[in-house]
Amino acid sequence: MIIVLIHVIIALAGIVFTTFTFFMPSVAKLRISSGLLVATLASGTYLTWVSHSRLIEACMMGLLYTAGVSFGIYAAQRKLATVSVREK
Repeated sequence: MIIVLIHVIIALAGIVFTTFTFFMPSVAKLRISSGLLVATLASGTYLTWVSHSRLIEACMMGLLYTAGVSFGIYAAQRKLATVSVREK
C-alpha cells in the first residue's frame, strides 16, 4: 500500500525536521513541524481505520511518536522564545 509508505515518510520527516527545528528554531519551522505531526496523525488514523489493525499497537506507537515530536516542538518553541526575549 502506498499510503503506508507515505505515512512512514511523513513520520520520519517529522522527526528529522523537529530535531532540526530544535537546533535552529523559527516560527516557520515550528509551523512545518506541527503540520507534519498533524499529517502523521491523520494518515495513521486512516491506516488504522482502513486496515482494521489492532488498535492497541497502533495507538502505542502513535502515542510514542506524538509525545516525542510534541516535546521537540515544545522545546524548540521555548528556545525560540528565550532567544526572542534576549534580542529585545
